Amino acid sequence: MTPLANVPARISDFAAVQRGTIIIAHGTVPTLTTENFPIKKSVKLDLRIGAASTPFDSGAWAVEAKPIAPAEIKDGIATYKIPTGEWIGKQVAIGVRSIGANGKKSDWSSFETLPVILAPETPSRPEVTDTAAGEHIAWTGRGDQFRVLRRVGDEKEYSVAATVTEHEWIDPGIDYSKPYSYLVQALADAGNKKMAESEISGACQQCPFVPVDRFPPAVPSGLRADRTVNSVTLVWESDTEPDLAGYRVYRSEGNGPWQKLADVNAVPSYSDTTVERGKTYRYAVSAFDKAATVNESDRSAPVEILIP
Repeated sequence: MTPLANVPARISDFAAVQRGTIIIAHGTVPTLTTENFPIKKSVKLDLRIGAASTPFDSGAWAVEAKPIAPAEIKDGIATYKIPTGEWIGKQVAIGVRSIGANGKKSDWSSFETLPVILAPETPSRPEVTDTAAGEHIAWTGRGDQFRVLRRVGDEKEYSVAATVTEHEWIDPGIDYSKPYSYLVQALADAGNKKMAESEISGACQQCPFVPVDRFPPAVPSGLRADRTVNSVTLVWESDTEPDLAGYRVYRSEGNGPWQKLADVNAVPSYSDTTVERGKTYRYAVSAFDKAATVNESDRSAPVEILIP
C-alpha cells in the first residue's frame, strides 16, 4: 500500500478583524490529515502578518512576514491577538498554516487582507428608555455603523441584535417579564470593504433591568352599531399590539354618564341584548393589554343609535 503522506489539513475557516488596538485572528485547529485520517499528535500553528503587496505573492510574503505566537486555544479554536501599533496606516495580509509533528506543513489558509487604522472610538454606555414602540437605546461616539448587542433573561452571552447607522435603535417585541442588558460597538470604514471594530462599550447604566409596560394599546377605530330584532351589534377595527388582551365596551343612555357594559376578548365585536325600545344609546370602546397593572386606552369616538 502507498504510505500515508500525513500532511495536516489546511485551516479552512481562518478570519481576522481589527478591534480597537488589536487584530484578532482565529481558526479551527485541524484534527485530520489531507487524507482524512486523524492527526495523532498535536500540530503547531504558524501564523504570520506582513505587508500586502499588489499583486499578492504568498511566497514573497512568507519570507518577509512576521511570525506571531503563541495562540490561545480553546474548544479547538486558535485565537491570536496582534497589536496594531507597527501596522497602522498599512494594509496587511495575515495567514496561518499547521505543521505536523513530522514537520510536514499544510497549505496556507485563505489570506485575510486588512487596512489597519487608528482604533475607532468606543461608544458611550447606552441609555435605555421605555417607549410604546419598545426599548429606546441611545449612545454617543463616532462611527460609520454601530452594533447593538443584547442579552435577555438567563442568556449567558450577548448577541448582535441590530446594526444601524444612527446613534439610536428601538428594540421591539419586548418581553416585560425578562431582564435586558445592552452594549454598543462602533464600526469604522477602513477601506477595501473592511470594517474596523471599536472596543465594546460598557453596559447601560440601568442594566440589567426589567422593562415596565406603561403603554396602553391604540384607541379602537371604526366603531359601528347595527340594530337587530332585540339587540345592538357593535363591530370595530382590530388592534394589532402583540400584548392586546381585549376590549372594554361602554354605554350611556341618551346623554347620561358612561358605564362599563362588558369586557370582551380580542375579537372586535359585541352584541348588546339589554336594550329597550324607545331609548337612545351611545356606545364607545377602549382596548386594554396583558400588563400586570392593566393599561387601558382612551375610549373610541362614540356612536349613537335609537331603538324604535
